[in-house]
Amino acid sequence: MKFTKMQGLGNDYVYVNCFQEKVDNPSEVAKVVSDRHFGIGSDGLILICPSKKADFEMKMYNADGSRGEMCGNGIRCVAKYVYDYGLTDKTGITVETLGGIKHLDLTVEDGKVVLVRVDMGQPKLRAEEIPIICETAEQQVVDEPIVVDGMEYQMTGISMGNPHAVVYLEDVEGLDIEKIGSKFENHERFPKRINTEFVQVIDRETIKMRVWERGSGETLACGTGACAAAVASILNGLAERKVTVKLSGGDLLIEWDQENGNVYMTGPAAVVFDGEIEL
Repeated sequence: MKFTKMQGLGNDYVYVNCFQEKVDNPSEVAKVVSDRHFGIGSDGLILICPSKKADFEMKMYNADGSRGEMCGNGIRCVAKYVYDYGLTDKTGITVETLGGIKHLDLTVEDGKVVLVRVDMGQPKLRAEEIPIICETAEQQVVDEPIVVDGMEYQMTGISMGNPHAVVYLEDVEGLDIEKIGSKFENHERFPKRINTEFVQVIDRETIKMRVWERGSGETLACGTGACAAAVASILNGLAERKVTVKLSGGDLLIEWDQENGNVYMTGPAAVVFDGEIEL
């Protein structure tokens, strides 16, 4: 199987061009290629496929083989791949995902994509949409208490096509994320498990974040998570509508448009290497 290893702020995936390759049992393939000792090493597998609804379809699988609805860093890399590898010459494309069709604008320099702005659509805020188990399914989950591993936290729930719980801490660097991350992910209040963003507010235009991704563990960046963290910070009155989110792998610019309600994410994408693997 031919593949391309790509990364967006260190959130790395193995990409396969399914216009040319056929991948049987992608869940198992994701587990094999993601292994950082016996495989290629990645946070998961992303298949770039034909679509009847959009220019392309992105099928995303986490490192544990589970299917993911959407990946912000991953979809930026899809945009770079299809342009740089000659699948399109358009600088505005649409990509079908399980989280809906996304519109992407590509910034091109010297024939290569260097920056991608993604219209991530409107965040879903009601408990049943995320989903998070609450007393009332219709309620928004803002600054809601939750007890995890014997400690009470305050969480804000957001769906960006996939479920997120945003938790605020005074110091994210000192967090033992390996200990607490899986406890959040598999908590009984999250019927589809959860991505958890641990956020430290720097100022009203800057937040710092570490993320525990459902099915992958801690990653250097999470695009949908950065969007969720920005929206949560605005809902909690902690930030302005345009926020720089500082992740372990770099910065993303997130804007929540007040007029149309859509969230826009802007950030880089990069090719690491091309290769071929026997499965």
